[in-house]
Amino acid sequence: MATINEIQDEIIEEFSLFDDWMDRYSLLIELGNSLEKLDEKYKNESNLIVGCQSRVWLQADYENGKLYFKAESDAVIVKGIIALLIKVLSGRTPDEIIDADLYFIEKIGLKENLSPTRSNGLVSMLKQMRFYAMAYKAKGQG
Repeated sequence: MATINEIQDEIIEEFSLFDDWMDRYSLLIELGNSLEKLDEKYKNESNLIVGCQSRVWLQADYENGKLYFKAESDAVIVKGIIALLIKVLSGRTPDEIIDADLYFIEKIGLKENLSPTRSNGLVSMLKQMRFYAMAYKAKGQG
């Protein structure tokens, strides 16, 4: 399996093929659409991420020392953002998730090209993923 940084570098490379942000948004939407559908039973209050303008549900499953994330959103761009985070962080140990330096967000220009509310949503999604990692680590499962 590729390392977190190798995956980030792949994402940076993929986004660097497009100069225009409209094309990058299209890529984000495409990534969001490729997300596996989230089972209805996970679309509940406890999986809803606070701090996102649109609705985002994040489900974390812990198997063999690693966290696996699934998510769904009712907004296409947001779905693309969470798809990127899942691509980078899913299937990792709690420590890897907590310690990951997610430089790709800056490098692909995501931060400065998102509206303030979407930017806050991105931070909230990341925070929630790290929160799950810390919770499993605290349970002695990291």
